[in-house]
Amino acid sequence: MPLQTGWKPRLGAVLLEGDEQQRCEFTVWAPEARSVDLHLIGEPDRYVSMAHGDKGYFHAVVNGITAGQQYLYRLNGTSEYPDPAARAMPDGVHGPSAVVERDFNWSEWGGLPIDDYIIYELHIGTFSPEGTYLGAIPHLDHLVELGVTAVELMPVNQFAGTRGWSYDGVLLFAPHNTYGTPHDFKSLIDACHQRGLAVILDVVYNHFGPVGNTMHNFGPYMTDKYRTPWGAGMNFDDMYSDEVRAYFSENALYWIHEFHLDALRLDATHFMYDFSAVTFIEDLIEQVGRYCQSSGRQIYLIAESDQNLADLVMPLEQGGFGMDVQWNDDFHHALFGNVVGAESSYHEDFGTLPQMVKAYREGFVNTGNYVPSRKRKHGSSSAHVPGNRFIIFFDDHDQIGNHMPADRLIKSLSFEQYKLMLGAVLLAPYIPMLWMGDEYAETAPFEFFVDFDDDDLKQAVREGRKAAFAHLIRTDVEIPDPTSEKVFLESKLNLDLKHTGKHRVMFEFHKHMIGLRRSLPALRVPDKDRTEVIDFEHKLLIYLPRWSADANSEVAALLNLGADPCAARMPLPEGRWRTLIASADARWAETSDLSQPAAEDLLESTGEVEITLPGFSFVVYARAEEQ
Repeated sequence: MPLQTGWKPRLGAVLLEGDEQQRCEFTVWAPEARSVDLHLIGEPDRYVSMAHGDKGYFHAVVNGITAGQQYLYRLNGTSEYPDPAARAMPDGVHGPSAVVERDFNWSEWGGLPIDDYIIYELHIGTFSPEGTYLGAIPHLDHLVELGVTAVELMPVNQFAGTRGWSYDGVLLFAPHNTYGTPHDFKSLIDACHQRGLAVILDVVYNHFGPVGNTMHNFGPYMTDKYRTPWGAGMNFDDMYSDEVRAYFSENALYWIHEFHLDALRLDATHFMYDFSAVTFIEDLIEQVGRYCQSSGRQIYLIAESDQNLADLVMPLEQGGFGMDVQWNDDFHHALFGNVVGAESSYHEDFGTLPQMVKAYREGFVNTGNYVPSRKRKHGSSSAHVPGNRFIIFFDDHDQIGNHMPADRLIKSLSFEQYKLMLGAVLLAPYIPMLWMGDEYAETAPFEFFVDFDDDDLKQAVREGRKAAFAHLIRTDVEIPDPTSEKVFLESKLNLDLKHTGKHRVMFEFHKHMIGLRRSLPALRVPDKDRTEVIDFEHKLLIYLPRWSADANSEVAALLNLGADPCAARMPLPEGRWRTLIASADARWAETSDLSQPAAEDLLESTGEVEITLPGFSFVVYARAEEQ
């Protein structure tokens, strides 16, 4: 059953609970329509005239409606369209909407504190051979074995066709039909919760997709006042914007309430243009906060932002917006720029060790300084922002899919570089995120793919990708056709790889590192204030001592970001220290069979020790008495 919080859906088709007459309440916003008729599809079809209420809402309560009933809205007695708040679109974006049963037998789940999140980002369509909600469930035990604690799903709302990244959705309340039913999606979320996995959903509130978007027929959801890379911006501050904001707020609360999600990640908030005195984002944060108070749940809002705006994740009482967490691309770019090099304009501003040190110490690298690729100053200081307000990664769907070719890192990085990148993320005082398949060095690419049925649009997508990412395209590479089904099928994971050769080694290495992150208090809590970041003059070394709040857990890590071995005198506190992991150990070699145990060296420190670290490697020490 749905949670008892006092929250009730307003929009769409809502079956009234415990109603013997099987009544369904239909509500749609169409402020400029003279009339709206509900078209109930069946044998025979019937039309119900909807009552015109305040602020452009049309409303009808109809008896004898059961789950599965298909319907459309007829505007002004002529054209018919799906419900903007449809809960299901069984035949895709061009078909009718369907009424959905709300009941579900949810398991008990208390959620996780954000400090315990180790996130695994995945795409439903390529995560399993079936590419469905239910098809993902058998593979959740793989994630439990890996040790991650939260799953982040790329958007699942209804988009055109059978395949896509799903950032071009057009019906935001309907789980994508070829992935399965709303009940199937709830089953996946519940299966995650049964295994102790929190679930984050990526939502897109900055644009609608180009195919199947009929929102403009109902009302001014979009405005030409602002332009995004994908077309008109959302109407968050123009005429009629109150009800547009209400639509998106209800969508967020719908996913949280009806699907028991633990967090929402808001895509590209920098394209959510809004000059209101109180912005939509601030309004949404307040509404979600009220929901949390009434339900007793802790729901997190995560931002993707290109602004390097520290205030985005600072509390309201400190003058911030109050968002809980944001992705930090700067950390990825600094790490990639140092370990791999500035192979594209993504990284050309990030290639020095001081930038990597700053990323560890503060979060953002660009904090009001001049940025060459932007030809201007960019960002604000994040030195005061707590570590648990940043999500970091060495790979994600953008970083692989928006490169050409969209090859996995294992094809361009050495095995040692790959392990170093993981270590750099998991040892940092931030919330770590992994990209699906990287945990065992998946070899399949993750291309950009769509399934549009209009030839002109297909060609526009092909040309648009070439133009938008020309700076990332190698001249010796043939660009895959994003409209081809072959590109989609080639992007599916092969989880069986984790049992063989170097893939098995990489998987066991990930398990070991995640296990350290979760078991040691000094590493588990993402706390910048209990982390030092020390560099060595003219050496590509970073020393990271970390400790717990009660000082009963101490860890010291040394990372060599360069290709050559490097020696340094490391300031290690007095006492005996044992090696937790050395990435260059023979056990973790690309050709290892994992039969030999990892080295368990002991160091006796008088306050400083001489360390020689192989190229592209790291080592982690803990107090010898710490288990």
